[in-house]
Amino acid sequence: MTPLEERKLGDTIIRELYRDPDYIDDPVVGEYVDGIWRALLAGARARGELPPELDERYAWKVLLGRDRTINAFALPGGYFGLHLGLVGTVVSRDELASVLAHEMSHITQRHIPRLLGQEKRQTPLMLAAMVVGMIAASKNPQAGAALAVGGQAAVIQQQLNFSRDMEREADRIGYGVMTEAGFAGRGFVTMFEKLQAASRINDNGDWPYLRSHPLTTQRIADMQQRQQALGRGAPQADGAGPERAAAPAALPPDLEALMVAARARVLGRPGVDVLRTWAAEPEHAGFASQPLARRAGPLYAAALSHAQLRDLPRAQALATQLALAVAGDARAARQARLLQAELALQAGQPARVLELLPAAERSPVRGDVSAQAGRATLLLRAHAQTRLGQGADAASALQPWVSDHPRDAGAWQALAQAYAAQGQTLRALRAEGEVPMAQMDYAGAVDRWRAAQDFVRQSPGGAADLVEASIVDTRLRQGQELLRQQQLDERKRR
Repeated sequence: MTPLEERKLGDTIIRELYRDPDYIDDPVVGEYVDGIWRALLAGARARGELPPELDERYAWKVLLGRDRTINAFALPGGYFGLHLGLVGTVVSRDELASVLAHEMSHITQRHIPRLLGQEKRQTPLMLAAMVVGMIAASKNPQAGAALAVGGQAAVIQQQLNFSRDMEREADRIGYGVMTEAGFAGRGFVTMFEKLQAASRINDNGDWPYLRSHPLTTQRIADMQQRQQALGRGAPQADGAGPERAAAPAALPPDLEALMVAARARVLGRPGVDVLRTWAAEPEHAGFASQPLARRAGPLYAAALSHAQLRDLPRAQALATQLALAVAGDARAARQARLLQAELALQAGQPARVLELLPAAERSPVRGDVSAQAGRATLLLRAHAQTRLGQGADAASALQPWVSDHPRDAGAWQALAQAYAAQGQTLRALRAEGEVPMAQMDYAGAVDRWRAAQDFVRQSPGGAADLVEASIVDTRLRQGQELLRQQQLDERKRR
């Protein structure tokens, strides 16, 4: 299977996952994960683990799922799935980096095409249907059975269960990539310790990651030995570069990771009773006297839980309490401000959002104020500006972003709203078409761009609208061609 064929297979699979009700585009968790992901990609390039052909052709995109189970998986073509349940269990950036680096290494080492290539009789489209079926089966066995029919599903399932050699290779390469990227190798060890502890408990379906990535004593011992050797300053057997600093025996608490994990747990829709329990935790006797590392996550979860329960005043009060508590930690303080801004927007206080989130953010790493606003800040500010009648300012900030990130559906949607608020209907319709286009819903994109053409015929405008109409015509032709190819592929699959 060539890289181009694998990318096409991945596109077919990911198009179905975008339609999954569990798919979630949360700017805060997404930005946090993407920051780790981009650092790992840089580490892989620096180590020579990411060949230029794969770097250019593959998507290198992580999709978040609202599922509360602990799972992550690699898909053909450089796509990855990450459940909020896994994000909610990690306590440091290093632990999450270890999982992502491991999954990335399955792709850079081309484990998936090597496995799928063993079954010559399966067409790429049939393989796509089988993979989608197995993903569905991990959450709903009946739904999975409906998608993955017959004995072929069992064949593909066996092929996608990576061999022990491939798992060890992904561990080894992943360890080198994450340490090259500046993450502490101990994150691999502590993540393995969590998985090992979970493997001792009867499988209740909450840890599908253990089924697709079986943990062996040899894998655990290998990571422990690598970490011990690193602590002694010994060179790595696979040529991995030394960590930037030897990991201490006990890493300091990662407040930002604890807060993002709390967010992931709340967004996982645990149910009203659980939300009420989390919302009440800061009221327990002795809570205020606990160390900050034990209060940051619960305070975040309590504030967001109150918001989910429609008690915004209490949610905002807890978010303010959290912001004061973590003010000394730059990364955590930024997460607290994002939460405050989110709650202010929900409470109908858009001006407060702009106060909390300036256009030029202070970098939590360098400490300066030259850093460009991150995606979470950009979207929150844009929504606030649009509500304040500042749609032109929102659009001017979003336009360069979507130029650099043309597959960011959330940013396109915010831009469409900003245009609509200014009465720029044609531009709003064009942007609305880019939303489904970004998620490979070509029929939806074609529908919106046809509506844009109808608007042009009914309401001809000036030179600016003529330029925009030309763009719409071009994008419509591109969408129609992609839709035609998609429909042809679907007929072949049937």
